[in-house]
Parts: sequence; C-alpha cells; structure tokens
Amino acid sequence: MNDAAPAYGLWSLVIVNSAIFIFFAYTFFKPQTARDWRSFGAFSAFLVALFAEMYGFPLTIYFLSGWLQSRFPDIDWFSHDAGHLLEMIFGWKANPHAGPFHILSFIFIGGGFILISVAWKALYEAQQTRSLATTGPYSYVRHPQYVGFILVMFGFLLQWPTILTLAMFPVLTIMYVRLARSEEEDSRAEFGVAYDKYAADVPGFIPKLSRLLSQESRGGYHHG
Repeated sequence: MNDAAPAYGLWSLVIVNSAIFIFFAYTFFKPQTARDWRSFGAFSAFLVALFAEMYGFPLTIYFLSGWLQSRFPDIDWFSHDAGHLLEMIFGWKANPHAGPFHILSFIFIGGGFILISVAWKALYEAQQTRSLATTGPYSYVRHPQYVGFILVMFGFLLQWPTILTLAMFPVLTIMYVRLARSEEEDSRAEFGVAYDKYAADVPGFIPKLSRLLSQESRGGYHHG
C-alpha cells in the first residue's frame, strides 16, 4: 500500500525541487518591480515550506501522528505516499498519485502557471505602448497573475497539505489582495478615467460567468 521505509530527510530533493519550481515561476512571472519581487518572494517561501515537508521533515505528520494512527491504523504514516493526506483520509490509498485530489491539483497548478504566463505577455505588450492592459486574461479579471499564484498554491495544498502551508495560504492571499490594491492606485494615477471605467466593468479576482460566456463572441475588452 505504501513504502515500507520513511522517505524523508532528503534535503537534496528539497533544494532541487524548490529551485526548479521557483525558476519555473520566475520564467513565467518575470518580476521587475519591487512589488513584483515581494509577490514572487512570498510565493517562493511557500514552495520552500512545501518541499521541506514533502521531502525533508514531515512536521505535519509528526504533529497529527497520534490522531492519524488511531483513525487509520493500517497506514504507514511515515511513508512518502502517506503525505498525500487527502488521498489517504478519503480512501485513495493504493496509488495516491492517481487519486482525484492529486489529479485535480495538477489542473490547478498547470492552469495557474499558464495564467501567469499568458497574463505577463498581455501586460508586457501593454507596457510597450504605455497603455492599459485590458486584453487576454485582463479582459476577465484585473489581476490575473495574482490569481495564477493563488491557483498554484491551492493546487499544491490539494496535493500535499501541511500545517505551515495551510497557515501561509490565507496570509499570502491577503498580501496579494493588498498588492493588487496598491497597483490599482498606481494605475488610476497613470490612466485616470480609463482605468475607472475598466475597473467598473472587470472584477478584480473572480471573473463573472456572464463575461466568460460573452467574451468568446466579443473577442476581448474594449474601452473608449
């Protein structure tokens, strides 16, 4: 059902996986401003905390070991597979990597990274002409890159929930909301009424269902 031996203390894997995903996020996000680096740094800290528990020291498993062992005595909670807590608790014990939570996590992680990348392209094109970014993902939400980071973090939580990352998630989400508000102040100062009209029509983080459907035929947001 699970590996017979503990699969932790592998700090080289912590470093390698953290470096790969942080570099991957960097190539998608391409931070430039101090605000960009703050959001990227917070996301990087989340990844390091995640992989430290995934391959280094399973703090969450140790903390919950008494309760887990009493409720699920047939599981070796210090095997690597058991770190997929949702799959274990909900009964997908044979191969957690093929479980519904694990598969769903890849959808959120992949979708989040794609959103970050596509949004960066739209933002970069707008910056070249010193215009307001309103195309691509920006026609659905005003802060698609922050939404992308939140989706990636949520995906990792589905795959490998830990006490530390569960605590970090709402804190980082609030931080992204505050950074977004700071960006909006800058955009209003630069674009004035055009940004007010855009903000009145396009939500900040959660797209409107009606807009998702109508955008297919409209081909993007237009402001005048």
